[in-house]
Amino acid sequence: MDPLAPLLDLTDIAPAFADARQAVDAAHRHRALRRHGGQVAAEASLRAAVASAALEGSVHELEEVRGGTVTDPVMQGALRVAESLPGLVDLWSRAPRQVLAKLHVLAARGVVHDHDLGRLTGGAERIDALARLVAGNETTPPMLLAAIVHAELLTLQPFAGPSGVVARAAARLTLIGRGFDPRGLVTVEVGHRSREPEYVGSAGAYATGTTDGVRSWLRHYAAAITAGAEEITVIGDGVLAAV
Repeated sequence: MDPLAPLLDLTDIAPAFADARQAVDAAHRHRALRRHGGQVAAEASLRAAVASAALEGSVHELEEVRGGTVTDPVMQGALRVAESLPGLVDLWSRAPRQVLAKLHVLAARGVVHDHDLGRLTGGAERIDALARLVAGNETTPPMLLAAIVHAELLTLQPFAGPSGVVARAAARLTLIGRGFDPRGLVTVEVGHRSREPEYVGSAGAYATGTTDGVRSWLRHYAAAITAGAEEITVIGDGVLAAV
């Protein structure tokens, strides 16, 4: 039995998730992906990192980051995390706690004391429960599982420093590993950034533990997925225009 299945019965959630799924499927058919998929994926990874860092308060222009002139440690950590994700997909489904520690080491280097890298600051029992939910889970729909992984880590803030970067990366790993977005093209982080007040508000609502709070977060997550899918089209169009 999937313990998260009842969440799809909350008002408006199943239709919102279905619409987001359709948006992703449509974006995955963009013609730029046929011959320039690597370029699209690289640009999506960069934009996701820039957006994730911005959500931690490290706001920089995309072109500055692309040019390599930004030395801010939070931004550099977000870039390291984004670069590491392809190599962590398989391990995520087997050893989630190990991956979370690794993500924190990458994200927080130069931000927190070396002694604190990869170390939980609290919430160990809840992290264990989340790890059990992730490991080997082939039942929960990927988008729903990613949303809960993201929200739980945002709520717990189990690591010092930029723990939000870790939360967003873990959610992305879930979407990639479960086959929802196998090439890592959906820039959900851009969706969160473009709806930042809603992102912050719905995450806070989720943290209350109420049904309405969870529903608010899930609705936001579906909207962010849709926005992330639309970004694929923007990137793909740009790639085609440049060739």
